[in-house]
Amino acid sequence: MKWTSDTRGKVGGGVLMALLGAGIPALVGAALHTDVGQPYQETRLYFGTQRADGRDPVEEREFMRFLDLEITPAFPEGLTLHDGYGQWRGQDGKTVRETSYEVVLLYPEKEADERSTRIERIRQAYEDRYQQDSVGRSDDKISAGF
Repeated sequence: MKWTSDTRGKVGGGVLMALLGAGIPALVGAALHTDVGQPYQETRLYFGTQRADGRDPVEEREFMRFLDLEITPAFPEGLTLHDGYGQWRGQDGKTVRETSYEVVLLYPEKEADERSTRIERIRQAYEDRYQQDSVGRSDDKISAGF
């Protein structure tokens, strides 16, 4: 009985050591090779739909037309669109709830200055056309591979 118990312990320990021995080099290798892809910039734009002048919100078909005519030509290599729901507090203290859209743009970091000019034109066009106070923007540096 003791012999079986000792053998199991030794066999189990040996298997554990073999698994750890095989896994550690893989983990170290993965940690050393973190450069996946190329340097890219990720910009996210946040489009609200409530109009400041009190008219009806921007409809989905209006936004899709804006996407087709303004954003896609500026970023023909592609983009990602997410439907959203946003809220914020107005100057009067009331909470405004609205349908929103998030557009995700990826482009090579070396093109960031030129692409930023395109993005600012898009933001201004939406604000002007749909009476928006602002179009939110966030930027991150990432690595991407396609």
